[in-house]
Amino acid sequence: MSLVRGREGFVRVARKRDGCWWLLDAKGRPWFLRAVHGVQQGLQAEEGHGEEGDPLTRLRSWGFNALGVSDAPITRAGVPYLGLVGFAETAVKLTAPGVRLPDVFAPEWSERAATRAVWRCASARNDSDLVGWVTDETLQWGQGSTDGRPTLLQHCLSFEPSTAAYHAAWEFVLALHGGRFEAVARAWETPLPNKEVVRELTRREQGISTRGYVRDHARWTREFARLYFSVAAAAIRAVDPNHLVLGCRFRGDEGAEVLGACTYPAVDVAMPAWRDLPAPGSAMGAQPILAGEVHWADETFKRPALEGRDRRLTSLELMLRRARAQLERTARHPAVAGYLWSQWEDGPHEQPPFARGLVRGNRREARENTELLALFNARAESLHVRRLPE
Repeated sequence: MSLVRGREGFVRVARKRDGCWWLLDAKGRPWFLRAVHGVQQGLQAEEGHGEEGDPLTRLRSWGFNALGVSDAPITRAGVPYLGLVGFAETAVKLTAPGVRLPDVFAPEWSERAATRAVWRCASARNDSDLVGWVTDETLQWGQGSTDGRPTLLQHCLSFEPSTAAYHAAWEFVLALHGGRFEAVARAWETPLPNKEVVRELTRREQGISTRGYVRDHARWTREFARLYFSVAAAAIRAVDPNHLVLGCRFRGDEGAEVLGACTYPAVDVAMPAWRDLPAPGSAMGAQPILAGEVHWADETFKRPALEGRDRRLTSLELMLRRARAQLERTARHPAVAGYLWSQWEDGPHEQPPFARGLVRGNRREARENTELLALFNARAESLHVRRLPE
């Protein structure tokens, strides 16, 4: 191994000489994580369903080797798993359309983060089955609006004056422009006689999208994300120095600034959505990754083929062909040390066979997903091995 992160005797992450990252188990053996979020205990055997009621048996039969985060209690029976801290649950909250974040500028942010880490992490610090800690799973970062609505910086500038992020945002913006409103207005190409103008634009859901604003928004987002990840990671490590810090659960709309802050030394392993994997050789592409939110029930995989033989395929055939190719690309990515299937059970408004679950609401197997995943899982580790030149 050319580089190892983590504490001996617990799950670590290591880069081999060929440049590929792998997880190491408590005994130092490399493995490629194949986990599922949201796993729940199934129907009970005494109800006549036998092993169909045991999710761990079913996961193993499909080639999975770990559990993602879940809010439902489940008997893990020695299976590796991801732990969830949930810092946002007890922090001062910032909420707006597209925004759900802790106020990292609030004076009590660090103290509440430390208290939350003690409550969630202390009891598991010696658990060798724990892969690492996920800081939060339902954050929304207010990035990448394509419909002209406000983004994170504009929302922060529009919160009530009692909000710490409101004052921090205005101090940040004015400091970039010599402390003068007219300089901000000129840079943003937007009339700004006073702070209330920004609040009124936000109230009308009218986003500022000029080049000057976008530049300042990127800077603000980097600072916001830096404070979030650095404080969260420090709180975890103060209580549990044995386990990896995995950052938050990303859904695929966070943007480069947020992803760029979720890197070492704050975070040991990031979990970007598998559609957003960084290019090998890029700054983030050199960091270990667990490919997150894996599923193929979206338009990326279902859109019609415009040319070639794929035009003859049905929507389901096309989806599965594209999914197979994307899975193999993911496994071959040198930074990817594993992946996380997005959810155990179909969502309430999802329609099979274009749904994300491994099981239906009645716990029956979703074969259009499980059969392809079982075949891939059997090959994932061999796909991840890179051959060094002779």
